[in-house]
Amino acid sequence: MLSKSDQPSAGAPPRARSASPPIAVTVVTTAVVTALSYGLPDAYQATGVGLVFLGATYVLVLRRDSESVRRHGLSLGGLFESEPLSARRLLRAFAGALAWALAVACVVLPPFWLGWVVFWKPSGPFLPARVGSVLDEVLGQWLVIALPEECFYRGYLQTELDRVWQPRVRVLGAPLGPSLVVTSALFAAGHLATELSVNRLAVFFPSLLFGWLRSRTRGVGASIALHATCNLFAAYLARSYGLGQ
Repeated sequence: MLSKSDQPSAGAPPRARSASPPIAVTVVTTAVVTALSYGLPDAYQATGVGLVFLGATYVLVLRRDSESVRRHGLSLGGLFESEPLSARRLLRAFAGALAWALAVACVVLPPFWLGWVVFWKPSGPFLPARVGSVLDEVLGQWLVIALPEECFYRGYLQTELDRVWQPRVRVLGAPLGPSLVVTSALFAAGHLATELSVNRLAVFFPSLLFGWLRSRTRGVGASIALHATCNLFAAYLARSYGLGQ
């Protein structure tokens, strides 16, 4: 039982939230992911990393009530809620997320192509690779990479940091705050930790876009779709310029 001195007074202001817990959780999760990325055989690294992110998201959010799941943008049309699934709601959510992702992709992928060429400086011409050469990666990019990362970073981390630092500006309809930058910085640092190449820090910039989509659509579905689309497009460019396998 709390003593009188331990109990909050009726007029006491609510205790301020701290960014330390979600950031600490992210650091620990990143450490586990990094260890797995170096310790597992190449064929199992992506799967192991994805399972860690999904497992952390489950412990932190998904095992709670449906209201918490929705607050973190993790509903995905009811897929992760405790209520019975509705096929109509699920299809509507999927179609809406895909529409948002494709609309944004049409705007950002052409300049991304130009930036990709400037950054990587391919020596050969662009020879369109077979689309089928990347189609076999679609499920992997969606379910093993984009889904776990977006659920953890945009669903859990960005939401928790938004509760600490309230969004104060609106950008194209999305309320944004410091959490967008901090989440993207931690996202980039995690990629650097798993592969020590400064090039890995470039994911900071698409992460800002994924975070904007999460805020604008109030869910992670669109950011998952765009994340996977960007990865697949980058793989297609690499193969078309002779830099990929």
